[in-house]
Amino acid sequence: MKLASLKHGRDGRLIVVSRDLDRAAPAEDAAPTLQAALDDWDSVAPTLEAIYAALNDGSCTTAFPLDMSALAAPLPRAYQYLDGACYICHIRRNREARGDTLPDDIMDAPLIYQGISHGYGAWNDPIVQDPADFIDFEAEIAAITGDVPRGVSADAAGQYIRLFCLLQDTSLRRIVAPELKRSFGFLTAKPESFLGPVVVTPDELGDLWDGKMVSGTMKVTLRGERVGCIEAGIDSPFHYGDAIAHVAQTRNFPAGTVLGLGTVSNEAADDDPSIGAGCIGEYRAMETIKTGKAELAFMQPGDRVRIELFDRAGQSVMGAIDQEVVWPA
Repeated sequence: MKLASLKHGRDGRLIVVSRDLDRAAPAEDAAPTLQAALDDWDSVAPTLEAIYAALNDGSCTTAFPLDMSALAAPLPRAYQYLDGACYICHIRRNREARGDTLPDDIMDAPLIYQGISHGYGAWNDPIVQDPADFIDFEAEIAAITGDVPRGVSADAAGQYIRLFCLLQDTSLRRIVAPELKRSFGFLTAKPESFLGPVVVTPDELGDLWDGKMVSGTMKVTLRGERVGCIEAGIDSPFHYGDAIAHVAQTRNFPAGTVLGLGTVSNEAADDDPSIGAGCIGEYRAMETIKTGKAELAFMQPGDRVRIELFDRAGQSVMGAIDQEVVWPA
């Protein structure tokens, strides 16, 4: 099943989207917003599935053409946002480029921070930041959970994932290093993030979802040039269940928690430059390691980034994130 939110108030208006992303149907008889659906998922989901089936077989009498430009973030406001750095090669390259090594305990637990959840941007909203702060994007796949009980195991955690979507986690690289050096985590270096236009249920992914990781080819273009062509389902020693269980050691999750595993990254990119990276920072780190000099520039006003996940047949799985950088007012 595929869902989205029309722009409406602060929390959007829930719609069901056809598999080919061509048509949609209202879902207010089941739930007015995606958060409302997540709050009462077991009773609401069957109705949404029925609308989805009717959309795909052409029998839905309330269907209308899907206008992507009318979509807000699927979940404009969430009760919790957790984001990780679970692709170890992403961390390794960034550290190696500045002469550091991986921490001895890197494999003990996933690295996760808590970010801004009160205002996700839409898939095509501009990135409004000062270029002096070295604007970067990060290409990710996020899980959206139902209610998760405290103490859930990594093996059981996957059953609480309701949806997946694309995530663009903006980073201001000039601020990252000094902020982390203070040993209290990200704050001003991580402004609001952006969600892809459409969310999908795990079963909709077919064999791209193995119960632990989402596979597929993440293609990233910057300023019209391909900078990343990354297999999302490999090279992370920690899966979604691991990340959920790590945080749930000390808390319950509210329905609507958004959790990302971090910038997708592949080990093979060390030897295959066509793979590239899911962010400018890692791409520059690879340039520094190979040639001693970073060449790829951080984003400037007018620059555009596009992030999209494709299945094995080359079809878009969740639509695309496509954003332009603009000057702050």
